[in-house]
Amino acid sequence: MEIGSTAVLALHWQVNVIKPEGFFGGMLAEPVARSGVVERAVRFHAEAGVPAFFTRFTVPEGEGEMVRNTEFMRAVGDAQELFRPDSPGARLIPEMAAGAIVVDNQKLSGLAGNDLAARLADSGIDTLLITGVATNLTVEQTARHATDLGFTAHVISDCTAAADPAVHEASVANLDLATAGCLSSEEALGLLRAG
Repeated sequence: MEIGSTAVLALHWQVNVIKPEGFFGGMLAEPVARSGVVERAVRFHAEAGVPAFFTRFTVPEGEGEMVRNTEFMRAVGDAQELFRPDSPGARLIPEMAAGAIVVDNQKLSGLAGNDLAARLADSGIDTLLITGVATNLTVEQTARHATDLGFTAHVISDCTAAADPAVHEASVANLDLATAGCLSSEEALGLLRAG
């Protein structure tokens, strides 16, 4: 794995997803806290030594590029004021916010509805190390999308989490086949150091 052509893609590390007071807090805050994923992801992002791009789901006035074609998008659309770019819930969690390169979108894939894929490719990035919440939603959608766009995508399995550990494991098993393979943070760091 070449450091110069690799980046971390950090998905939805935002208050609305991770924290109890966030929109999805009732579903995700407790399992995320219990899993220890935030601390592992913070450490991985810092130790990887490659650029990290953070996506956050926001809904600007007029809904931007959001399409209410799924139950998930309808729910977010109905609560869109909580997802405004300047709302407290749209902020990255404090553990991740310092110096972050942030890209907003209104799609489930972090690479849809923005120019991030083109920016990455133009910078010579061809390999993505994906972290985020929830594994079975934005992580899975983005990893599959990245693969379809021609990126080599590795989900960092211990830096992702879902509301249910069994759902997380099933999603990781699917992604192990649908991407370049899932890696633990230690495996990815080892490949970066060796690269």
